[in-house]
Amino acid sequence: MEQLKHECGVAMIRLLRPLDYYQQKYGSWMYGLNKLYLMMEKQHNRGQEGAGMACVKLHTTPGNEYMFREKAEGANAITEIFGTVQYGFREQDQAQLKDVSKVSVHVPFAGELYMGHLRYSTTGKRGLKYVHPFLRRNNWKAKNLCLCGNFNMTNIDEVFQKITAQGQWPRIFSDSYIMLEWMGHRLDREVERNFVEAKKLGKDGTDITDYIDSHVRMENVLKTTMPDFDGGYVVCGLTGSGEMFSMRDPWGIRPAFYYRDDEIVAVASERPVLQTTFDLECDDISELKPGEAILVRRDGNCVLEQVLAPRGDSACSFERIYFSRGSDRDIYRERRKLGEQLLYPILKAIDNDVAHTVFSFIPNTAEVAYYGMLGGFKRYLNEQKIQAIEQFGRMPTHQELDGILHQYVRSEKVAWKDIKLRTFITEGNSRNDLASHVYDVTYESLCPGVDNLVVIDDSIVRGTTLRESIIKILNRLHPRKIVIVSSSPQIRYPDYYGIDMAHLEELIAFRACIELLKERGMHGLIDDTYHHCLEEQNKAKGEMRCCVKDLYKPFAAEELNKKMVEMLRPAGITTSIELVFQSIEGLHTAIPRHKGDWYFTGNYPTPGGVKLANQAFVNYIENVYQYEQKF
Repeated sequence: MEQLKHECGVAMIRLLRPLDYYQQKYGSWMYGLNKLYLMMEKQHNRGQEGAGMACVKLHTTPGNEYMFREKAEGANAITEIFGTVQYGFREQDQAQLKDVSKVSVHVPFAGELYMGHLRYSTTGKRGLKYVHPFLRRNNWKAKNLCLCGNFNMTNIDEVFQKITAQGQWPRIFSDSYIMLEWMGHRLDREVERNFVEAKKLGKDGTDITDYIDSHVRMENVLKTTMPDFDGGYVVCGLTGSGEMFSMRDPWGIRPAFYYRDDEIVAVASERPVLQTTFDLECDDISELKPGEAILVRRDGNCVLEQVLAPRGDSACSFERIYFSRGSDRDIYRERRKLGEQLLYPILKAIDNDVAHTVFSFIPNTAEVAYYGMLGGFKRYLNEQKIQAIEQFGRMPTHQELDGILHQYVRSEKVAWKDIKLRTFITEGNSRNDLASHVYDVTYESLCPGVDNLVVIDDSIVRGTTLRESIIKILNRLHPRKIVIVSSSPQIRYPDYYGIDMAHLEELIAFRACIELLKERGMHGLIDDTYHHCLEEQNKAKGEMRCCVKDLYKPFAAEELNKKMVEMLRPAGITTSIELVFQSIEGLHTAIPRHKGDWYFTGNYPTPGGVKLANQAFVNYIENVYQYEQKF
C-alpha cells in the first residue's frame, strides 16, 4: 500500500554484426536502439525519477564523435530521451539516413553498443547530474568510460578516503561518481599497461592505439576496483574503444540476467524483459552468478569472468516479493505461494468463518499473492466439502448436496486507486484529508456488521498509508472485522542495498517494538543496545554484530502485531482490526533460492550493512528518541 523506491533498472545491448546486417534482416539499422527502448519501457517499474541512455560507435574516424549520451528527469524520461534522439534523426539528411555506411560514421546514436538506465533515488539526491549513465571523457578512446548501475554502496566514505589519499579530487560525494572515478583511474592504468606492451613490441603512432583498443581487459579493471566496494550492485559499463561489461556483487544481492546469440548480447535487471524483447523462453536466458561479470570485447567475443569469489547466498527476497515484474515464471509462482501459505493464520484471524468473509487486495502489486491466498482457501473449502459429504454415510439428497457445494470463497474488488496527491498541496491537514481519498471502495460489496474483510498487501513498511487512508476507506463498508494481511514478514530493519527504507524510525514494526519496551519499563534494554551499537563501531567491520536484533527478543510477533494495530488505528475507528504477517519460515519456503532476508531478520550479508544498521539506531537515539523523551 506504500510505494517503495528502488534503485534501479539496467539494460544493455551489444550488436555483434554490422549495422547493414540488421538493416537487411530486420528492415532497420535502428534495431539495437529500438530494442533498448523496449527493454527500458518494460522495466519502467524499476525507476520513474529519471532515465538515461548511452551509445558507442565502433567505426568512426578522428574528428567524429563516437560516444553519445542522453538523460532526462521525471516519469516521462524514457519518452523524452528517445524522442530527442529521434528528433536528431529527423534533422539529418534523409538520403544519408538510408546509407548505412554513412550512418555508422556520422549519425549520432547509430552504434553497436547501447546502455540504458532507469533511476529511483534512495538517497534523496535529485537533479540531472545524479541520473545515470555517468561519463568520463579522455582523448584516448580506450580511456573513455560510461557507467551505470543498480546499486547502493555501504562504504562509500571509505572508498572516498582511499582515492583522495592517492591524490584524486572527486567533484561529487556519491557512490556513482566515486565509482566512476575509481574505475576510471584503474582503466587509465590498464591502458597505460598496454601502451608499455605496445612499445616493447616496437609499435608506434596509431598502431599503438589499435593495439590498446584490442588488448584492454576490463576484467583487470574490475578485479582492481570492485574489491573495495561493499554493497548490493549490478555495475554496467561501456568504453570508448568498444568494451562492454556487466558485473554482479559477490553476495548476489542485486539481480542481472543476460542472453547471447550470434547477433546480440543483452543484459537486463529482469528476465521477462529479455523474453519479451527478443521473443525468448525462460531457459534461453541465464543469470549472472554472484561476483561474476559478462564481458564483450571490442571484437565481439563474449566471455564470463569470475571477478570476485562468491561471498554468500543473499539474493534479495524483496525483489521477488515486490519489485520485479510478476510476469516472470518463477516470481509468479513464488508470490502465489506466499499468499497460499497464509491460509491458517487468516483462518485463525476470522475464527474459521469463511462463509462470512470477503477477500480482496491492495495494491495491484499484491494481486498475485491474492490469487495464491484464494487458491489456498478454495482447496481448504473443497476439503471441508469432501468431509461433509463423507460424514453422511449415505447418498445425500439434492438439497443437502446443494447446500454443501454452494459454499465458496467470496472475493471482491473492494478498493480502487482513485486520485494522485498533488505535491503543491503542502499544508498538513489538507494533505492528510486528501490521502484518505486516494482509494475509493466498492460500496455494498459485503454485508455490514456481518462479514469480515480480509485484504492482502505485499508488505507493510511505514504504515502511513494504512493509517491515513486504507483503514478509513475500508471501514466505510462497515465490516465486522478488518484483517490486513502482509505476504511478507514484519519489516524490522533498514535496507542499505538500494531500497528506500534506511531509517529505523520510519518502520512501523520498529516503532511498535520501542513502544512496547517503554510500556513495560524496559528502558534499560534501549540504553544497553545504544551503548552496544557504539561499541561495535570500534570493531573491525567483519567482527561487528547487529545489536538492533536485541530489541526484538522480548516479544513474540503477535505482540508486535497488536501494538502496530493500536498505533495505526485512526481516531474514531472502533471496528476490530488484526494484522497477519508472513512468517520467516514461510518466506523461505515460498522463495527458497533468494535468501536475502535482512529486512526481516537483521542478518545483513555484508559488513557494511551491519555497521550502518547499528549506526541507524545510534542516530535514532541521538536525534529522535531523546527529542521524544523531552516532549
